[in-house]
Amino acid sequence: MQENAVADEKSDAGSRTERAYQRLRTEILRGELAPGQRLRAADLDERFGLGLTPIREALVRLGTEGLVLAESNRGARVRGISSQEFADLMKTRRDIERLCLVESIRRGDARWEAEVIASLHMLAHVPLPDLGGSAAMSSEWESQHRRFHEALVGACGSEWLLQFWNQLVDHSERYRKIRLHGPLVARNVQAEHQALLDAALRRDADALVALMEQHLLGTEQAVNTAMGW
Repeated sequence: MQENAVADEKSDAGSRTERAYQRLRTEILRGELAPGQRLRAADLDERFGLGLTPIREALVRLGTEGLVLAESNRGARVRGISSQEFADLMKTRRDIERLCLVESIRRGDARWEAEVIASLHMLAHVPLPDLGGSAAMSSEWESQHRRFHEALVGACGSEWLLQFWNQLVDHSERYRKIRLHGPLVARNVQAEHQALLDAALRRDADALVALMEQHLLGTEQAVNTAMGW
C-alpha cells in the first residue's frame, strides 16, 4: 500500500510538472509571457497553483529548449529577441527545411500526399488571424498552419531533422506573433500554401524548395517590418 501511495505521489508530481511545462511553453510561444520577462517561480505558482517544484522543473526543461534563460541567483527570464538572432534563426530554418523537403519528396508515399492535402484543406477553412480576431480563432489557425508545414516535411525519414525543425519552428513562431502587433505586409498566404501543395504533389523538389524559401522570407520581412528592423 505504501509503495502504491509513493507511486501515486510521484505520478501526480510528474503530471503537475508536465502541466506547468505545457502552460509556460504555450504562453511563451504565444507571446503572453513577453521576451525578456522575469519568471519567478513564486509568482508563477500563484497563477498556476501547481507547486514550486513543478514550476522550477518546468523552467529547467524550457531552458534546455532555449526558450528560457537561467540567471544566477535571479531566477529565469523568457529568451529575448533581436534582429541578429532572428536573421540567424530564419536562415537556419530555411536550411533545415530544405533538407526535410527534398527527402520528403523522395520518400513520401500516397499517405504523405493525403496528409498534405488534408492539412491544407483544414487550414483553408480557418480565417487568417489579425488584430481584431479572437484568441481562439488565432490559436486554431496557428494549429492548422503548423500541421500543414509539418505534413510537408513529415516524410523526410529523419528523427533528428524533424527534432531540429520543430525547435526552429517553435522559436520562429515567437517572432511571427509580433507580426500581429505591427503593420501588415500585403501577402496572399493562401495562394502561397496552395503553390507549396501543388509543387509537392508534382514531386518537384526544386520548385517546392524555392517556394518555401520565398514563403519563409515573406514571414521574415513581415516580422522585420513590424519591428522596424
